[in-house]
Amino acid sequence: MSETRLAAETRSEFGKGGARRTRRAGKVPAVIYGHGAEPRHISLPAHEFGAAIRHGGINVLLTLDLEGDEQLAIPKAIQRHPIKGTYDHVDLLAVRKGEKITIDVPVVVTGELVSDAVLNQDANTVSVEAEATHLPSEIEVSIEGLEIGSQVLAGALSLPRGTTLVSDPETLIISIAQAAEEELPEAEAEEGAEGEAAEDGAEAEASDGEEAAAESAE
Repeated sequence: MSETRLAAETRSEFGKGGARRTRRAGKVPAVIYGHGAEPRHISLPAHEFGAAIRHGGINVLLTLDLEGDEQLAIPKAIQRHPIKGTYDHVDLLAVRKGEKITIDVPVVVTGELVSDAVLNQDANTVSVEAEATHLPSEIEVSIEGLEIGSQVLAGALSLPRGTTLVSDPETLIISIAQAAEEELPEAEAEEGAEGEAAEDGAEAEASDGEEAAAESAE
């Protein structure tokens, strides 16, 4: 997994007003929980934190330089602005080297589907247990060569060394189904039928007219 060092600061202002001032200063309000200690209210540099998430994913390991002390932590809950996409608040879980923790890891599908097949992904994440400094950022599952009707359960996933599955092994991750034949919407089908009927009627009228003209000529 990716590890990033960030300079953190203790926050003395709380509430919505304090959080707004923290964000205006280019920082993200955050709280560190864990190990039975009292929650610590801190702020993180917004730009550097955003870069860490983009590079290392949601399970990035952060080394916080907090007033001369180092603290390892991982994000547990991230609140973002619904329009701007900026980070409004972060809950962090304090961890230690050698400590095992449980996290949800994204499942990433790789490979090409067989012809006339459709992929159904029933689970986007799985829960695993791993050492705090060796957390997987994602777990890959390949669909290369899987035939229609195939399924992949959580228990069949290939996990990194030192990682243990916590999710139910019978959890369905992906399935390969037969692609449905394309059908015209009912309205379009009716319009097509009406159009064909109109064309047939026009052809019949044209035929009758030609026959009448021929009889007149005779």
